[in-house]
Amino acid sequence: MKRLMNFLRGMADLRVTGLFPERLINLCAQNGVEFWGVEWLDEHTLRLTVRRRHLRQLRELAQRVGCDVSQEGSRGLPDFLIRFRTRYAFLTGLALSLCAVAFLSQFILTVEVKGNERVPTAVILSQLRQLGVRPGVYGPGLDRQQLAQETLREMEELSWVGINLHGTRLEVIVREAVASPERIDEKGYFDIVAEADGIVTHIEPEQGDAAVQEGDTVLAGEMLISGTVTMEPPKYSDLPTRYYQTHARGRVWARTWRTLTAQIPLEANTKVYTGEDRKIWSLKFLDRRIEIFGNSSISWPFYDKITTVRQLTLPGERALPISLIQESYRAYDLESRELDREAAQRLLEEQLKDRLERLIGEDGQIDSIRFSAKVEDGQLKVTAQAECQEEIGKEVPGSAPPEEHGESEEQASS
Repeated sequence: MKRLMNFLRGMADLRVTGLFPERLINLCAQNGVEFWGVEWLDEHTLRLTVRRRHLRQLRELAQRVGCDVSQEGSRGLPDFLIRFRTRYAFLTGLALSLCAVAFLSQFILTVEVKGNERVPTAVILSQLRQLGVRPGVYGPGLDRQQLAQETLREMEELSWVGINLHGTRLEVIVREAVASPERIDEKGYFDIVAEADGIVTHIEPEQGDAAVQEGDTVLAGEMLISGTVTMEPPKYSDLPTRYYQTHARGRVWARTWRTLTAQIPLEANTKVYTGEDRKIWSLKFLDRRIEIFGNSSISWPFYDKITTVRQLTLPGERALPISLIQESYRAYDLESRELDREAAQRLLEEQLKDRLERLIGEDGQIDSIRFSAKVEDGQLKVTAQAECQEEIGKEVPGSAPPEEHGESEEQASS
């Protein structure tokens, strides 16, 4: 840092000759004249380096002690600029460049988001862009506190937003909201019925009366856990049986058998590349895109487009709002070809297995699966038959309790 400051202020290399040059060194130290690089050439001559602004003061001190000072050379920014003192165009351009740098440094070049884990950075940047925050805006003109509050109001996934401005870099620090626990809806009366046919293997009634036992065979729609709870009267009592309704809860596992089918035509259109291609280069600065090479007019009916973006970065992986974009176009024709039957069958089997796994859920288990395939009307049809262990209970609105039915019948008969 000290070398940089010396370069900016300028330096001069001096030769000092006299009977007692050391007296000049003492005077310089006493009067605050900074010097360095002292080199004795002989007992009456030495060489040293001082700053340009101390040069006149040092000459006056040298006269007081009877020493001669001669300048051997000078270095630094002032000497560099002196070379161009008659080149007015250069000096004007340099002054305008410095002004442009000082002016442009007030605009945002990069927007960085930190602190997010679940919320994608692209979603946060998109919301900020809607509020007017993007590369190219005037940084000091942004009301950062207001922007943070508006972002927080629009994005429920965030609990805190802070926006800091560091020169041309806008730093957005976020804290994600803690997901609130799922609330249990106690309103209404519900039963749990079977979602699929199967044999009950395990039942865990949490609320309500179990209507089946382990080993029972159930059909889709059959009651598993009833939301109508029966309260038996005390033994040897004449009190009637009481019923009340609740929100049935619980889990019921069963052994099920699933049959799924999928089909695909054995002939399909495939791409055959013609060998024609074209590349277009463009430069994107802030939100403006400028084509620098190639013609974007494509006359081919069918083609693939591949876009490659090379983002310019600063040391430290800081991205700049300047990117070089390459778009490659490859022409192709469509030809009808017969598919490989074995490959098509494997593809359908994988799709059926994925569909089955989604159907039985994360807690489900596939005990066995068998595939069969046949060709019908140019279509390859694959059938999967699987034996699974899965939870089959689902909630449905409950029905009225028997007591209510009884009262309505008595009223009707009277």
